[in-house]
Formats: sequence, structure tokens, C-alpha cells
Amino acid sequence: MMIPNRKLWGAGSLRVAQQKRVTRQKSADEAIIRRRPTIAAARVIAAAILFSTGGAAIKTVTLTGLQVASIRSAIAAAALMLWLRGRVERSPKVIAVGLVYAATLVLFVTSTKLTTAANAIFLQSTAPLYIAVLAPLLLGERFRARDLALLGAAGAGLVLCVGGGSASTATATAPDPTTGNLLGVLCSLSWALTLLGLRWVELDQRGSSISSVVTGNVIAFLIGVPVLIPSPSVSALDAVGLLYLGIVQIALAYVLLTGAVGRLPTLHVSLLLLIEPVLNPLWTWIVRGESPGVATLAGGAIIVTAAGLQVAWDSRSS
Repeated sequence: MMIPNRKLWGAGSLRVAQQKRVTRQKSADEAIIRRRPTIAAARVIAAAILFSTGGAAIKTVTLTGLQVASIRSAIAAAALMLWLRGRVERSPKVIAVGLVYAATLVLFVTSTKLTTAANAIFLQSTAPLYIAVLAPLLLGERFRARDLALLGAAGAGLVLCVGGGSASTATATAPDPTTGNLLGVLCSLSWALTLLGLRWVELDQRGSSISSVVTGNVIAFLIGVPVLIPSPSVSALDAVGLLYLGIVQIALAYVLLTGAVGRLPTLHVSLLLLIEPVLNPLWTWIVRGESPGVATLAGGAIIVTAAGLQVAWDSRSS
């Protein structure tokens, strides 16, 4: 009877064990890759929830729109610089996207101060319409028929939301709705360009989109410096609102968002962010008494359903 060579048997066992470890690691890596779109979608939704609190928080601060935008951005930039430990990229692309983003910051706060929070956010949320046209031209992204179908459904939801919002007459919380709505339209275009720009710089160099956010907040702060001289009177409630807006509603939200823009097409990101206009008027209703109306709630339900389907399809496609 032949006795098996123990050395050969030991080497064979080692190879088998190594192959098993490689197989397990490969399976784990594949599982992570499959989950990436779902994780990215969850980050976008979390960012949208934080974004949605902006309207109510802005309404509670008694300063002017430009003052709020400037101070909020100063706090956000400082918070992000601490989080990044000062490692901020300063390339021409990053600065260009930062300029567009700064315009979005100033336009949104000013619009929210002049019209209702619901109108401001609903107008900004028409950004996916611009993205559907510009993303194929600027980024070469291709969309499927179901993407455009979901865009149509979300658009219908937005129409219901706007139709059920407050009338375009001046109120205590909306002193100049006509000007505010015009600024909201401009904000929607700059927001679309911001989302496209964040993905553009992120695809060019991983992690650079957050640098554009820091740059944009610094620029927004500098734009508002003239209205901060002399220093405005800030109450304790104003201070709490501004700290929340800068640290949570901007800094934390963009840490979540920029971690996802490189993994999802821009249109998908913009559709998921439409959860923001659903929640925004609800927070303002609770805090400031701006009733969203039945049509607004129905439109919000359509938008949430469309966003949920987008997450499900992204997860299945991965």
C-alpha cells in the first residue's frame, strides 16, 4: 500500500484553503459592488431629507435672505473644512462648479424668503427637466425609457404640488411671491448645472466634488459680506437656526450627496432628490403654518412612489 506524501497533501490542502478564501473574498467584493447603487441611493435620500428642512429653518431666521445665505455658507464651509482636515482641491473645474453652486445657494435662500417655502422648492425641483436634456449633451449619459417615464410621473406630481400650494399673493411669510418665484426658476437651472457639475468633477477625480461644495460655500459667504457690515443683530433662535442650516442642512447633507453622485446617473440622483419638495412644505406647515393642501400631498405621494421605483430598478439592474 502506498502511503500518501504528507508534504504534497499539506501543500494541496493549503492551495484549497487559499482558493476558498479567494472565492469568499470575491463573493464579498461582488456583493459590495451589487449593493453600491442601493447604498448610493440611500445616501441621496438621506441628503434629500436634510435638504427638505431648509425651508422651515430659513423661515425661522429673522435676517434677510442674503444675510442668511452668507452666514449659513460660512458655517457650512468651516464645518466641511474641519471634516476634510483642510484637504480641499483648487482646480479650475472645482472652482467653476463652485461658482454655479454658490449661485444656487444664494438664489434658493432669497427665493424662499420672498415666496412660500413650497413654491421655492417646487420651482427648484424642476431641475430634472433640464438634466434630462443636458446630461446626454454634457456628460454623455444615456437614459432608458423607464427613466423618462418616471420623470414624467414626477413632473405630474410636481404640477399637483404647485397647483395645491399657496396663492401668489403677498403674505407674512411670502412678502414678494412674484420676484421669489422668478428667482426660484433661475435657481432650478443653476441647481441642475450644480448636479451635473458635481458628477463631472467626481468622475474626473474621485472625492473632488466635496471640494466644489466647500468652494461654493466660501463664494456664497463672500457675496453676502457687504450686507453683514455692520454686523446684524442675531437672536438666540437665529443663531440656532443658522448653525443647523450650516452644519446639518448643508455640510452633512452634501457629505452624503457627494458620496453618491459618482455612482448614479445625474437624472437618477435628481429624481431621488424630489423627495425634498414632498417633505419641505410639511416641515414648514409644522413650523410656520403654511398649509400644503390636499393636492400637494397627492403630488408628493406620486413623487415618493416614482423615487421608490427608481431605487428598486437601480438595485435590480446592479
